[in-house]
Amino acid sequence: MCLGIPMQVQTLEGDSAWCEGRGERRLVDTRLVDQLEVGDWVLVFHAVAREILTEERARQVTYALHALDAALAGETNLDHLFPDLAGREPELPEHLRKEVKRG
Repeated sequence: MCLGIPMQVQTLEGDSAWCEGRGERRLVDTRLVDQLEVGDWVLVFHAVAREILTEERARQVTYALHALDAALAGETNLDHLFPDLAGREPELPEHLRKEVKRG
């Protein structure tokens, strides 16, 4: 299984960028994404930037990765890592709600 890691662009070098995220610094190939600027967030798989993220989306993915680490360590109280989901009933995404209404 491959997981994408949110990383923030620190410096740009041609078709690459030095990025930092989750405690590591890595030279990342940026040829698969649009023009980047220092400070942008990217989702990185195997040292290749695959998607540009908003800061909020990068935070959500980082929290989900922290939750995975915690769950693998046996922790069960993970609500603090999903503040957008904790304390509310699950909802279908908008595109699926439309399908349920049609069916």
